[in-house]
Amino acid sequence: MKKLLSIALIAVLAFSLVACSSDKTEDTNTDKKVLTVATSADFPPYEFVDDDGNFSGIDVEVAGLIADKMGYELEIVNMDFNSIIPAVATGKYDLGMSGFSITEDRKESVLFSDCYVTAQQVVIVTEDSDIESVDDLYAEGATYVVGTQLSTTGDIYFSDDIANELTTCSIMEYVKATDLVQALKTGKIDCIIIDNAPAQEFVAKNEGLKILETEYVTEEYAVCTKLGNDEMISQVNAALSDLLSDGSIQAVIDKYISAK
Repeated sequence: MKKLLSIALIAVLAFSLVACSSDKTEDTNTDKKVLTVATSADFPPYEFVDDDGNFSGIDVEVAGLIADKMGYELEIVNMDFNSIIPAVATGKYDLGMSGFSITEDRKESVLFSDCYVTAQQVVIVTEDSDIESVDDLYAEGATYVVGTQLSTTGDIYFSDDIANELTTCSIMEYVKATDLVQALKTGKIDCIIIDNAPAQEFVAKNEGLKILETEYVTEEYAVCTKLGNDEMISQVNAALSDLLSDGSIQAVIDKYISAK
């Protein structure tokens, strides 16, 4: 009798394990794939943390639209801006979206999508600054300290101009864009080179600052992924094409920028 009970118990357990295994497989198959997008959430209105502690902004919403088009669940990963491209280049995350413009140096590390927004780099100064235009930074004998966010195009371009002896000014780099504003207000730097949209945000929230009328440079923003990930970038480009055509991306941009 004990032997028969043992055999019966083993049979029940075996059946239960098979059933559990089948259920787990079925659940896994119904789960959506996850699209991991790395960003630096200190660059409003492109990416920032809102009052409720959620990631928000143009890039975050566009990333969500792309994920939906591709049939993915979106996961935003926040990190320092200068860490994004190395992380994406190694395949740690699927995509990078953080106001990235396409440069030849970056193309050596990552693969870029088509452009989804055009932006301008501008210069922020204090209202009593004697810097009146971008040309003042390139005047003979100029000794201004220019603040930039590490690894941004403003940082890259101005560093190159210093190296090529096109300006006698110096540069001070910061990891976070918000630290640039504090440095400018306390006199540690004389101006900031940054994208126009976050510049508008920072000036609106900080008295005594203004944006120069002359732009520093105009550039195009794109999504990046690791080199060789052609299938992924093709899917992203297809999604961007649809979203640009139907006005979805413009609607997101207007939501954050049009009133400024």
